[in-house]
Amino acid sequence: MGMLDQIKEAMKMRSESKRIQNEMQKITAEYSNGGITVVAKGDMSIASIKVEPSAYDEVKAGKAGRFETMLLNVINGAIKKAKDATQAEIAKMMQGGSMGSLFGK
Repeated sequence: MGMLDQIKEAMKMRSESKRIQNEMQKITAEYSNGGITVVAKGDMSIASIKVEPSAYDEVKAGKAGRFETMLLNVINGAIKKAKDATQAEIAKMMQGGSMGSLFGK
């Protein structure tokens, strides 16, 4: 493979990488528990957090630690679902041949 071919392949890989990143940002996963709902995106960022008034009952009762634990668990649950969805999407892309040429398949 000549230098020009290597440059073309590198440009192709960069373009494909950006496309995959854009696709991952479109993936969302929602997780709810105890009046708290979190939406995570495929790039592992949090898109939104919603807290129902009833979820604050723990704080009002002097149990802020329980509320914080619930919030943490819901955030981690949303991130796990987003991670699983992202991995499934990548596997589907690889099986479909979208990324096959990048990995020599």
